[in-house]
Amino acid sequence: MSGPPVGTDVVAELGAAGVATVYEAAGRSGLLEEQWQQVTPGRRVAGRACTVLCGPGDNRAVHEALAHVRPGDVLVVTMDEPAPAAVVGDLLATQAVAQGVVGLLIDAAVRDTAELGQMPLTVHARWRNARGATKAHRGAVDVPVVVGGTRVAPGDVVVLDDDGAAVVPSGEAGRVLDAVRARLQKESALRARWAKGELSYDAYGLRAEDEAAPTPEGSPA
Repeated sequence: MSGPPVGTDVVAELGAAGVATVYEAAGRSGLLEEQWQQVTPGRRVAGRACTVLCGPGDNRAVHEALAHVRPGDVLVVTMDEPAPAAVVGDLLATQAVAQGVVGLLIDAAVRDTAELGQMPLTVHARWRNARGATKAHRGAVDVPVVVGGTRVAPGDVVVLDDDGAAVVPSGEAGRVLDAVRARLQKESALRARWAKGELSYDAYGLRAEDEAAPTPEGSPA
């Protein structure tokens, strides 16, 4: 792990805040930026990362990981060169649910998506594809991986919702949570002002800046 174990209450609060708030509060860092397909739209969850590095087009390491996961984990699966091979389907997902996994972030493909959509866990995948995986490469479990250009270490907090995915290093979770709370409080106050009709264009001084700026050449005055 990259830091001390993160408490379940901290994980839950980060999850409730959601991807966008966590990313912004962390200083616009930790975004796992891929074109994720939300196999289970409308769900929001966070959990400690159980990381899986698979061999090319292979899912043997996923089978091994399911013998090591803990309740509340998010399984983060990738390859050195991610490919649209289905490394998780309904049978592996059934095992994941039985072991208490709350989310799957699959930097590869999943299949049996209709069945996955009925399961009580949040699933994001890079692809949906029926092409099966091999079981020829052991791969590695609970090692640092890179997903969407961002490092994810075992035990880091991974947040999933319809906006995508974000990670908070375990050693930074307390600091980020403080920033999340402050951001939520600030947004609540602003929301109340906007609901009363105040405009951010004025509150942020943008109108005054625009009116004071020279008119661009060639633009109507």
